[in-house]
Amino acid sequence: MAVVFPEGFLWGGATAANQFEGAWDVDGRGPSVDDHFMGGSFERPREITRDIDPNKLYPNHDGIDFYHHSEEDIALFAEMGFKVFRMSISWSRIFPTGEEETPNERGLAFYDRVFDCCREHGIEPLVTLSHYEMPYHLVEKYNGWESRELIELFYRYATCVIDRYHDRVRMWLTFNEINTGTSALGAMMSTGLIRGYEGPSSGIEVTPQQCYQALHHQFVASGRVVRYAHETNTELKMGNMDCFILSYAATCDPADVWANECEMNRMNWYCSDVQVRGAYPFYARRYWREHGVELAMEPGDLDDIAAGKVDFYTFSYYMSSTVGTHADMEMTQGNMVFGGKNPYLESTDWGWQIDPTGLRYALNQIYARYQIPLMVVENGMGAYDKVEEDGSIHDAYRIDYLKRHVRAMGEAIDDGVDLIGYTWWGPIDLVSAGTGEMRKRYGFIYVDKHDDGTGTCARSRKDSFFAYQKIIQSNGASGLD
Repeated sequence: MAVVFPEGFLWGGATAANQFEGAWDVDGRGPSVDDHFMGGSFERPREITRDIDPNKLYPNHDGIDFYHHSEEDIALFAEMGFKVFRMSISWSRIFPTGEEETPNERGLAFYDRVFDCCREHGIEPLVTLSHYEMPYHLVEKYNGWESRELIELFYRYATCVIDRYHDRVRMWLTFNEINTGTSALGAMMSTGLIRGYEGPSSGIEVTPQQCYQALHHQFVASGRVVRYAHETNTELKMGNMDCFILSYAATCDPADVWANECEMNRMNWYCSDVQVRGAYPFYARRYWREHGVELAMEPGDLDDIAAGKVDFYTFSYYMSSTVGTHADMEMTQGNMVFGGKNPYLESTDWGWQIDPTGLRYALNQIYARYQIPLMVVENGMGAYDKVEEDGSIHDAYRIDYLKRHVRAMGEAIDDGVDLIGYTWWGPIDLVSAGTGEMRKRYGFIYVDKHDDGTGTCARSRKDSFFAYQKIIQSNGASGLD
């Protein structure tokens, strides 16, 4: 039986406001946490400053200036054939400090234009409410999500934009890669636990108590927003979003197998168990006890979580790693976390292991656990691109990566997984979240923007642009050859 993607499958691409919008101080927008991150590299972590230094480069300030190129970019997405465009709204563009009583109308008007443009091109928006971003004021005043005050402030923001756009946006995600909040890097980007911190991102130190308390507040906020959306418009669909860090036991040593089971629970299942099933999982309490976590809860918190069960599960998938207990295990780079090297896999220029079969495995594992519709909302590879003299970019490596993962999704669908969509990460080049680089390019569309801040921001099509166009036109068939 030939693999067939379902009719109406949602092909598209994914971006984040903080990495590509630019216009960081335009039309009333306030500084977000990302605006305080300088650029880094594969070898050098990003630096965080409490004050914006006009003599230093903050790559998120400009991004790729989608703010002034939105119509052009959405037209290019439509040319590729996008059915869905995953994007995020900048919280600080709507509420500059996060504490205003009324929203910034100029910020709201920008997204009016974006959603109207999507509608004109027949593209459905999939909107993330908080994608590694919050007003920096909330970091300095409250230490981000460690404080309960953010629940109500986020609820005010989320309900504001849902009220404004619910007639044009049917699908929403509350928090991007929420499970990265269990790590120090997530504390920088997701939960904002960096009040008063200056220095390299690699130097951030947080306790399990801080991480899991912040996550609890996000769960409550997410639950309240999901319930509000369902009550506002029964046609709205609400999803979670996890960074799926697939790992395998490094060896068949039972100690390695158990260590990997514990890591999968901590990294991949803890947050989605809460958001999909509406309750903390059975293994949480022992983990809390052994790591000194005592969650402060208020009456009604667990009810809010229970009422906020999502309608569909979305996740990012880039790579896999191994987990083991043996001291001689070789380590490798990864998405948000370091992991053990797998000798059976090749790696990208940035050391991320390429594992298409792992995507099929992940899809099967997730669907077996939850039995709700799934979407892969981030998948891609960062690579160096060479611009030829005639301006062309022959990125066969990106096409190969894309087709191998499309085949893996096709196999998962044939396995019986209810997979409803796929959005490639960074269909247009944008600023890397982890390193702040532009040379770490993901896009099918090249943007003339460089690590030193120079460039015209001109857009051009890579070979992969046309390869993805064919995949969408054939509903996946051309990706299976």
